[in-house]
Amino acid sequence: MQTQHEQVITPDEHITDHLFHDTLQLLKDLIATPSFSGEESFTATLIQCFLQNRGVQTHRQQHNIWAFNYYYDPAKPTILLNSHHDTVKPNSQYTRNPFQASIVGNKLYGLGSNDAGGCLVSLLATFLHFYNKPNLAFNLCYAATAEEESSGENGLKLILPELGHLDFAIVGEPTLMNLAIAERGLMVLDCVSNGKAGHAAREEGNNAIYLCLKDIDWFRNFAFPKVSNTLGPVKMSVTVINAGTQHNIVPGTCNFTVDIRLTDAYTYDEVLQIVQEHVNSTITPRPFHLNPSVIDISHPIVQAGLMMGCKTYGSPTTSDQALLNIPSVKLGPGSSARSHMPDEYIFISEIQQGIKTYTAILDLLTLTLINNPVNCEY
Repeated sequence: MQTQHEQVITPDEHITDHLFHDTLQLLKDLIATPSFSGEESFTATLIQCFLQNRGVQTHRQQHNIWAFNYYYDPAKPTILLNSHHDTVKPNSQYTRNPFQASIVGNKLYGLGSNDAGGCLVSLLATFLHFYNKPNLAFNLCYAATAEEESSGENGLKLILPELGHLDFAIVGEPTLMNLAIAERGLMVLDCVSNGKAGHAAREEGNNAIYLCLKDIDWFRNFAFPKVSNTLGPVKMSVTVINAGTQHNIVPGTCNFTVDIRLTDAYTYDEVLQIVQEHVNSTITPRPFHLNPSVIDISHPIVQAGLMMGCKTYGSPTTSDQALLNIPSVKLGPGSSARSHMPDEYIFISEIQQGIKTYTAILDLLTLTLINNPVNCEY
């Protein structure tokens, strides 16, 4: 019996013949081209040439590529179709060449195949499917962006001012084609517990490790009173700790780092204030942070996804969705559980299903906006 991911789904014939096979080959080329965050120049060129060879006018800033549908109309709402073409570095447990795109049965192996190459090319195929349609109820902006994996300054954040007015977005990340209608944000705190150095044998000083234990225990056990309906509670984890230089010196300082996953129940400033009120260590929030996001389930794009059989959930992971201040959903082929794993892969049928579902959702959205123009205000 075939599993959900092994089921071969046959998309519309025109998509299979023209878009699916072309974009699958592009994905294989992308896998074969290293594109670590900040080093995506060559994959950006591959994507740009792929679009230009099909008559699409492209725009480029650093390693980011974007394009608009041919019949762009500023009077219509604009939907952003965004995914990233950078990858993490392969881990030491790979048994396959991470830069060799190999197909075994229904699986395409290779670094970035699942996160987020399958999403990237499925959204690209969808964009090309609608590119020349003259009577769309909306505009499409396709953006293949860089530095998502490193939360860098030169990815989607860099080009957002160049994209013009955007009404809502589909962010391509592996979600098994379910709708992530909410996504956790991220705050990182660098903490310092200050004691007093001394000689261990004479019990001098004030051990900073012991002092920080109370604060670490608070981070471990504190429960924020407000819980998000979609994302659950705010989660805090102490992930790095460092103190001491040698065995016979009581450490005067202890440094530790806290990873905080935010929800829509609290603002960034509210969480920071609560932390500062409860711990004695010196707290320094890192300058970058990713905001949580949430979209109302009544939004037309969510309703279109539900009509296609997509399920909704709150995502525990962060993405470029955090950079957007417009309604958005995270949706794409592949599984988040495979991201960054050794011997990364995606099922070919998942890419086929991704194209089919993206296309069907936008078709349904067209009908919704034509029949209910007020929804253009979302």
